[in-house]
Amino acid sequence: MHKIFGTKEDVEYVDRAGAYLIPIRQNQVGVILNSKGYFFLGGGLEDGESHKACITRECAEEAGYLPIIKQKLCSAETYGKHPTVGYFHPIQTYYVGDLLEMMSVPTESDHTFLWIDFEQLKGKMYLKMQNWALEQVPTSVFTK
Repeated sequence: MHKIFGTKEDVEYVDRAGAYLIPIRQNQVGVILNSKGYFFLGGGLEDGESHKACITRECAEEAGYLPIIKQKLCSAETYGKHPTVGYFHPIQTYYVGDLLEMMSVPTESDHTFLWIDFEQLKGKMYLKMQNWALEQVPTSVFTK
């Protein structure tokens, strides 16, 4: 499943592919909180980096945890204007999984990792496309 947000204008966009983990434990979702709001663990792919490698690197940097990637959930992209990048086109792929033990101290000091109840988190992600991705998580995942 894939969804496009925003309207593509006739300008040159900065494309940024990224991979993100939606870790689930019982009825809670693991997210990052920073000064802008809630985000999934993950980020932009570095040159030649796989989705798994990106998620593993970002989970360590943002939360200090080793991830378990269980399955691809969906993908989304948006067209918009970023305050520092200009016309921006992030393309994000989302995976459902969990987190193993903490393996290091997070290196991104402005990020706080939290487990939040699914119902409390719905509609509160900073990005519309991440709110949509959260809605795509099957309810059966929350009962395990």
